[in-house]
Amino acid sequence: MAYFETSHAPGRHFLQIPGPTNVPDRVLRAMDNPTMDHRGPDFGKLGKQIFSKLGRVFGTKGSVVIYPASGTGAWEAALTNTLSPGDAVLMCRTGWFAHLWQEMAERLGLKPEFIDTDWRRGADVEGIGAALQRDTAHRIKAVCVVHNETSTGCTSRIADVRAAMDAAGHPALLLVDTISSLGSIEYKHDAWGVDVTVAGSQKGLMLPPGLSFNAVSAKALAHRGTLPCSYWDWRPMIAANATGYFPFTPATNLLYGLDTALNMLIEEGLEQVFHRHDRHAEATRRAVRTWGLEVQCADPWHYSSSLTAVRVPEGHSANALRATILQKFNMSLGNGLGQLNDRVFRIGHLGDFSHLALIGTLGGVEMGLRAASIPHSAGGTQAAIDYLSGNA
Repeated sequence: MAYFETSHAPGRHFLQIPGPTNVPDRVLRAMDNPTMDHRGPDFGKLGKQIFSKLGRVFGTKGSVVIYPASGTGAWEAALTNTLSPGDAVLMCRTGWFAHLWQEMAERLGLKPEFIDTDWRRGADVEGIGAALQRDTAHRIKAVCVVHNETSTGCTSRIADVRAAMDAAGHPALLLVDTISSLGSIEYKHDAWGVDVTVAGSQKGLMLPPGLSFNAVSAKALAHRGTLPCSYWDWRPMIAANATGYFPFTPATNLLYGLDTALNMLIEEGLEQVFHRHDRHAEATRRAVRTWGLEVQCADPWHYSSSLTAVRVPEGHSANALRATILQKFNMSLGNGLGQLNDRVFRIGHLGDFSHLALIGTLGGVEMGLRAASIPHSAGGTQAAIDYLSGNA
């Protein structure tokens, strides 16, 4: 069966969107094992070893729940397990995915209060703190923040958000989306005082789409809301997970892949994984600056190590550039979302990603800029080579 409509091009396709990311062969081979009995003894062993490793990646000693779902499902689980109809939730609209989470909250009958940004930086910590200081009646039941905004390439400082909440003396829960940061950017669920962490399988965890996660604090478990919640209910999940099993049919073959992906992260060492992503992000930004283009993230304190969103000059089309690069060089780049449509293209540099993969990616972008007649200076790829050669 032909899965791609485009004609064959020599070599491998460069999938450099910010997720789904390239799945390592080792993970693909693990998923290729026969499906086992999800009520049998071998599955219980598999489940226990997965849960024993997941906490290290989330930075928690508490419960982590796994759903057969996209990250959107884990968003809904975070809201429906903790909140009640009409609850106020404070949300910082840092980009497209923060906007979508806000829309979900509205559909569930919650009352989001918005702090807007210019989509060029992370969460407004001072704005969050001021809103909580004003909320002396404690109407706000949760603060929802996207750790790494995939649409903009801006990372919010979650430890600073927690510090602002504590300084306000506010009891709201802290809910954090790490869908494009977990396994790529340092994250500490327990140490940063996060109550619910939302994650997905298809980015830093190096898996196909299909698994989503909630890491849950004791405070969140105790804070039971009254929104309708059946499939997403944490309680039967956590009870079954204690024995390595699930209360419904799990995504067995994806769990094989997850077990292997967790092994890969632990074998490399999480600190080294984060350092590798930091290096690739800095090399990419040096390339962008050498080309004379502008990074969408305007505040270096909020630079993302998972992806870089690049603004094209006024009067030029980011979508046309992406189409040229795909047609001529067999490489996919991320498109602009929401108000950034046709204004930016996004380079994903997360997951199972090496120096050579990055240089190939940047070389494809530089050739594409020339082919699409986008005004730029040459030498961006060389700037990245020079940086990585000194930081290998």
